[in-house]
Amino acid sequence: MAARSEVVGALALGCAVLAACSPASPPRAPHAPPAVARAPTAPAATPKAPPAMPVVSAEPPAPAAPDAQTGAPLPEKAPEGAEPPPPKAPSGLARGDGGPADAALAEGDRAYFADDLGAARAAYERAATRAPRDPAPRVGLARVALAETGIAYEYAAAPRDARLSRLLAELDATLKLDPDFGPTDLERGRVLLMLGRAEPALEAMNRAVARLPNDPEAHSARGVALLASGRAGEALSAFERAAALDPGEPDRQRNLAAAALVLGRVAEAISALRRAATIAPNHARVRGDLGAAYLAAGYVDNALAELERAVALEPNNAAHHSNLAYAALLRRDVSRAEHEARAAIQLDAELGSAWINLGIALARSGRYDEAERALLRALALDPEDPRARENLKELEALRPDR
Repeated sequence: MAARSEVVGALALGCAVLAACSPASPPRAPHAPPAVARAPTAPAATPKAPPAMPVVSAEPPAPAAPDAQTGAPLPEKAPEGAEPPPPKAPSGLARGDGGPADAALAEGDRAYFADDLGAARAAYERAATRAPRDPAPRVGLARVALAETGIAYEYAAAPRDARLSRLLAELDATLKLDPDFGPTDLERGRVLLMLGRAEPALEAMNRAVARLPNDPEAHSARGVALLASGRAGEALSAFERAAALDPGEPDRQRNLAAAALVLGRVAEAISALRRAATIAPNHARVRGDLGAAYLAAGYVDNALAELERAVALEPNNAAHHSNLAYAALLRRDVSRAEHEARAAIQLDAELGSAWINLGIALARSGRYDEAERALLRALALDPEDPRARENLKELEALRPDR
């Protein structure tokens, strides 16, 4: 179930320069989009760049910064383990109408949500044989095929992948069988998002929500599409509706938090992620996102605790290590910052925030040539990222030979 859940991806932070980190500043945008209960996420419109931090000397942020929106103090402690609400049963493709394909569809749904993709495929194929003009079995087979690709459910995860293009063509043909069957548009929207086509995806998600008004996944997927289209305020409303319909799913709260961070509403993001951590205390991405949100708010000690837990739960996630590097820089622990940044790069050499954090750690150690190479690598990965460019300027001013 988690593998097919739509969520806004893990947050990865990197420092810019010039001023001490401001507790009220939101992090730079989450990377790419996955999905909550199964839709992709990663906003195309990003929040403001992360707080600026000088390459060599920065005072750590104040430990208890008020929320910029409300002035209310942010929570001091990570959530305790309260009893979570019961998870909501996933909705499938079976209609419960006793039709010729209904029993096979129900069997396929059970197998799909249990991650038994082989059994799900076999059941949906039986359903297709029994009702060849019914779009539901075809949508089920598309869901299975999408899961079998192993591509992350994220915005623009694979813009040129031929498998996704074939799936889109199959779903387009399925839509002609019954233009009013909402799950077809929902699945089409997911594929379009993964292909990086935000506006057509949003059109499909709008139709899906109109036909499936009480389906939390439809609202969640629409929120992802809105984020990818740069409409964070509307995305927040969509995620709120999804969370209200499905209160036991932690990824609904993760999406809420991602939209809130894009809007600079850090306290709201922390509250959503605390709820998610209560629902799923050992969910690594929840802990990692909560740590990143605490960093954005200036709660470095809380952030360290959450990020260390995230790394323990999911040691191969580069964003967790990069965010730990960022937290270590705020605590002036240059050795640990370098270690964590290098660990992140080993896991994902394309993660620009890790190269930025490494560059700052190296500069603070007086290894200016190495720092320059790391920051140039970050700039090459994303020429539009102001953090790498500003740190390079700061580095140039600091070098004794320039």
